[in-house]
Amino acid sequence: MLGAPAHSTHPEAERRAGTLAGIVAYSLWGVFPLVFHRLEAVGAGEILLHRVVWSFVVVAGALALRGERGWLAEVRARPGALPRLAAAAVLLSANWLVYVWAVNHGRVVEAAFGYYINPLITVALAVVVLREHLRRLQLVALGFGATAVAVLTVAYGRLPWVALVLACSFGGYGFIKKAVPVRALASVATETLVLLPAALGALLILEVRGDAAFLHGSVGRDLLLAGLGVITVVPLALFGAAARRIPLSLLGLLQYLTPTLQLVCGVAILGEPLPPERLAGFVLVWVALAVLTFDVLRGARGVLDEDEPEDPLRVAEAA
Repeated sequence: MLGAPAHSTHPEAERRAGTLAGIVAYSLWGVFPLVFHRLEAVGAGEILLHRVVWSFVVVAGALALRGERGWLAEVRARPGALPRLAAAAVLLSANWLVYVWAVNHGRVVEAAFGYYINPLITVALAVVVLREHLRRLQLVALGFGATAVAVLTVAYGRLPWVALVLACSFGGYGFIKKAVPVRALASVATETLVLLPAALGALLILEVRGDAAFLHGSVGRDLLLAGLGVITVVPLALFGAAARRIPLSLLGLLQYLTPTLQLVCGVAILGEPLPPERLAGFVLVWVALAVLTFDVLRGARGVLDEDEPEDPLRVAEAA
C-alpha cells in the first residue's frame, strides 16, 4: 500500500521500491501537459474547479478507506495549521490555474523553465524570509539562475511571467507546507476542502449560465475532467512512498525528471519552438542546478546541516 510506512528488513529492496515510486511520480507530473492539452477546449478556470472538486473526493475517500476519518480534527488541533494550509491552498490554486493556462496557450516550454528554477526560488525565499546566509556555491547558482531569466526575457521579448509565477507560487507553497507538520494526504485534503465551496459555487454558476463544459460535450472529456482527482492524487501517493524509502538527495535529483519531460513534451510532441536564444537560457539554469546540487551533495552527504536551509529540491510534494 502506497501510504503505508516502510517496515521491510531489506533496506536495498526498500530503496529500489522507493526509487521506482519516485521515478513514476515525477514522470507522471512530467507528462501532465499531454493530459491538459486534451482539455484545451475547456477553459483553464473550469479545469481548475474540477481538479479541486475531484481531488478532494479522491483524497477524502482514500483517507476514509484507510480509517483516517479524524484528519480534519488532527489538522485543527495543530496551532496555526489551518490558516497556513489555507494560504498554501491559494498559492496551489494559482499554480494550477497558470499551469493549465500555459499548456493550453502553447507555453509548455516556459512552464518547464519555471519548474527548473523552482529550487533556486526556494533558496531565495530562505534568504529573504528566514534571513539565512548563502554559501558561496548557492550564491553562484542564484547568479546563473538570474542570468538565465534575463536571457529568456531578451529571447521572448518580454518577462517570462509564466515561469516566474509557477516557480514563485510553488516555491511559496512548499515553503508554507514545511512549517505545517501534517501528513501529505491530510494536508491535500485540507487544502482542497478550503477551496471546495468556492469551486462548487463557481461550477454551479457556469452550469446556470450555460457556460459549463462538463456534461455538455463528449463522454471522454467528462471522464477526463472527473479523472483529474486520480491524476492529481496518484503521483502524490507515489511521492510519499518514495520520500520514506530513499535519501533526500536522491529524491531531489529525481525532481528534475518533471521539467525535463515537460520540456520534451512541449518541443517534441506539442511542437513548441526552442530557438538557440531560448535554449541558452535553459543551459544557464541547468548550470545553476548542477552547482546547487553539487553544493547539497558535498556539504551534507545527502542531508543538509541543521543550521543551513532545508534541501530546496524537495518542494515538489504536491504538484
